[in-house]
Amino acid sequence: MKKALVVWGGMELHEPEAGARLVAAFLEQKGFAVEVSGNAEDLGREDIESFDLIVPQVTGGELSREASIRLTDAVAAGSGFAAFHHGGATSFPGNARFRFLCGCTFATHPGDIITYRVDPERSDDPVMAGISSFEHTSEQYYLHVDPAAEVLATTTFSGEHASWKKGVAMPVVFKLRFGRGHVFYTALGHKTAELEKPEIRTIMERGFLWAAR
Repeated sequence: MKKALVVWGGMELHEPEAGARLVAAFLEQKGFAVEVSGNAEDLGREDIESFDLIVPQVTGGELSREASIRLTDAVAAGSGFAAFHHGGATSFPGNARFRFLCGCTFATHPGDIITYRVDPERSDDPVMAGISSFEHTSEQYYLHVDPAAEVLATTTFSGEHASWKKGVAMPVVFKLRFGRGHVFYTALGHKTAELEKPEIRTIMERGFLWAAR
């Protein structure tokens, strides 16, 4: 049986525990044995390499040097790593190893809650198969993204809230390799209820399963 670890914490605005429980329920339905933790240091527990999938749902915070080394070593050896919205992008901003691992860093979300479009870039990829462009009302994340990322979907900034960024096509869903491990990220899912939107839920579920070794 595959094993997954889901770790939540940080800003309650993101409903981290509820999101973690939702992810855990989905993975259990797919046959995973899932552990859920509210302790960020569990991302670097001594047996972290035994997990097939590691899911951080933490806003901000700190991760010790020792924990980040064990985590990155585990993913490089083959453990999967997947996150949505605040998970990964906003987690442990001062930890360089973690930033290198997750492939993106949150910068801002101009206009706060707005309506924007999500446009698939790789309809031939199994994660995005059958998904057309769709509108979504939430935070439109502006990210700093690893150039090695394989971009699966983008969102284009209109310039209404940051005129100098007009026309920027920002990755909103991507995957990449980290050693032998798979890394998946979707910027969608600011609130747990948003994960019930069919397109968003499908993208997340497919991406998480792809990341699991």
